[in-house]
Amino acid sequence: MVPHLTTALTGPLLDLERRILGARPEIEYWFRTQWLEYSSPFYASVDLRNSGFKLAPVDTNLFPGGFNNLAEEFLPLSVQAAMLAIEKICPEARRFMLIPENHTRNIYYLRNVAALANILRQAGLELRLGSLSPEITEPTRLDTGDGHFIEVAPVQRKGNRLVMEGFDPCAVVLNNDLSAGIPDILKNLEQNVIPPLHAGWATRRKSQHFAAYDRVAKDFAQLIGIDDWLVNPYFSTCEEVNFQERLGEECLAAKVDELLGKIRSRYLQYGVDQDPFVIVKANAGTYGMGIMTVKSPDDVRGLNRKQRNKMSVIKEGMEVSEVIIQEGVYTFESINEAVAEPVIYMIDHFVVGGFYRVHTGRGIDENLNAPGMHFVPLAFDRTCSLPDCQGQPDAPPNRFYAYGVVARMALLAAAIELQETDPEA
Repeated sequence: MVPHLTTALTGPLLDLERRILGARPEIEYWFRTQWLEYSSPFYASVDLRNSGFKLAPVDTNLFPGGFNNLAEEFLPLSVQAAMLAIEKICPEARRFMLIPENHTRNIYYLRNVAALANILRQAGLELRLGSLSPEITEPTRLDTGDGHFIEVAPVQRKGNRLVMEGFDPCAVVLNNDLSAGIPDILKNLEQNVIPPLHAGWATRRKSQHFAAYDRVAKDFAQLIGIDDWLVNPYFSTCEEVNFQERLGEECLAAKVDELLGKIRSRYLQYGVDQDPFVIVKANAGTYGMGIMTVKSPDDVRGLNRKQRNKMSVIKEGMEVSEVIIQEGVYTFESINEAVAEPVIYMIDHFVVGGFYRVHTGRGIDENLNAPGMHFVPLAFDRTCSLPDCQGQPDAPPNRFYAYGVVARMALLAAAIELQETDPEA
């Protein structure tokens, strides 16, 4: 089901989107065959950038933290997708434990937890929220700041099971991306842990994901007869970097120079009248930390102290030692004259909605996942099973269909990535 977009951009449908729409039967058949071979992640969100000539994912999060930003119209889709996902993972499941991040004071994140918990409960599960935080030593009510509360309680380990007082769950759902490492209490559990532990940032690397995406994009491009670069950002890595000690600076500058040259060549090929840029960011981690926009190799040489401090540490105070250098994709989307990018949410392999991340203080070549951002839900007035349900080739649902296709490609890449990095495989 592809929802009908009512908060969306207007304007002509771009050639890339037309090609995607024209190949819809082939695309959907291709996805169905892929999901026979690979197991979809339980849930995910994908950040997209649409520059008109290019529509590509720039980040894939396997522990999405913005369910509260989805419009209420998405709830039935989310519940149905969750029910199907649960049937595949644990068909006899009755009780789930949801373990969130330790952000007990971040009300926006707590609203996400409340929204996710509501989806799982509506899917027919008995659900309780378990905390790994040392601050939570007894059942605790946390205020979400919008008139509601959630209750979290400390988890306990009994043998090879994770339990709470009076509650023994069938499975454990993580909404905690394990940036600080995998706690011993989560290791070697006999219960299903969803997503698996190796999906967390303690072991996962963005470069592994985009290497898998590169393969997916090439297959997809061959399927519909396009240049894979139109949906696929170039990337490279530097694996021995220490920003504080200026180690790896020349490696980084050389990789930046090489990548900018490849992008510049493509811009000439397609007549793109923009300056190429790359994004340098930590190869592990989230929350928009450790990211900078780079337009010249000189931009990464001789960083000042403030820049080095910004790049050297990410979430949970973890030090950055590896970076990914990723082709920057302009966003030519805006809402109320503020720069915007779509974020697509999926449960199992179904698109269940999304929103625009909007930032009034950032430019079309900058990371929007930063303090000062806000969110505009992609609101739907009805659902439709065909992307062009209005009978117009440039109808807003068609644009959202293209978003959903590219987001599902990133989801498929995540499925491949998790299968290939599974330590038990």
